[in-house]
Amino acid sequence: QLQLVESGGGLVQPGGSLTLSCEASGATLGYYAVGWFRQAPGKEREGVSCISRTGEIINFTDSVQGRFAGSRDNAKNTVYLHMTNLKPEDAAVYYCAADLECSPYVWSYDVWGRGTQVTVSS
Repeated sequence: QLQLVESGGGLVQPGGSLTLSCEASGATLGYYAVGWFRQAPGKEREGVSCISRTGEIINFTDSVQGRFAGSRDNAKNTVYLHMTNLKPEDAAVYYCAADLECSPYVWSYDVWGRGTQVTVSS
């Protein structure tokens, strides 16, 4: 059974960079599209981006365009979210989720990680 574990979150200053990892176990992650979502305190979980099974990147949030980029390493069974020029409004718990196709909707995904905290503050 597919399981996902996020890592790479932490505290970063505005303008800084982080790379989040989503490592899979129990199944081959390459068979799945992997979406990245985030949830800030008091807000709904929102879709950030997704990488399809073929490596196509789809951004769901205009505010991350040009700053966030996804990638995948099927040999490591891992998907990454490379975040640059981070802003205070990017602070949230970031989750990865897997399904057969990319979708911006939380309900589309069957398998979720537990999340990793990203804090952007000076």
